[in-house]
Amino acid sequence: MFTHVTLGANDVEASHKFYDAVLGALGHQPGAYNDQPRPGVWYMTPRGMLGVVTPRDGEPACHANGGTIGFAAASPEAVVAFAEAGVAAGGTAIEDPAGPRDTPFGKMHLAYLRDPSGNKICAVHRPG
Repeated sequence: MFTHVTLGANDVEASHKFYDAVLGALGHQPGAYNDQPRPGVWYMTPRGMLGVVTPRDGEPACHANGGTIGFAAASPEAVVAFAEAGVAAGGTAIEDPAGPRDTPFGKMHLAYLRDPSGNKICAVHRPG
């Protein structure tokens, strides 16, 4: 459905460290820094891209109230690794601890974090 998602960052270096850690815990390659057309880090997969960039308008980055970006996790252990890596890399754990939840969509394993710029992200494992 999506080709890419971009998040604003006030400190690209801190965000690069954070996203390398959390996405690495999910099995993704480190991000590639690019300063054109604006400074940022890009994470590419065969199905899409995530950009963590400075805002084009030069104003400070801010997070979306009510917005969350979810990343697929291969196992419950990957969800926990995501959460631990994120906190170790400067993120903040939010909501309940990483682990199983009963949701309207069935049982899932979830972990929610705020990145260094306040963006809300999560890791999701849906048992088969």
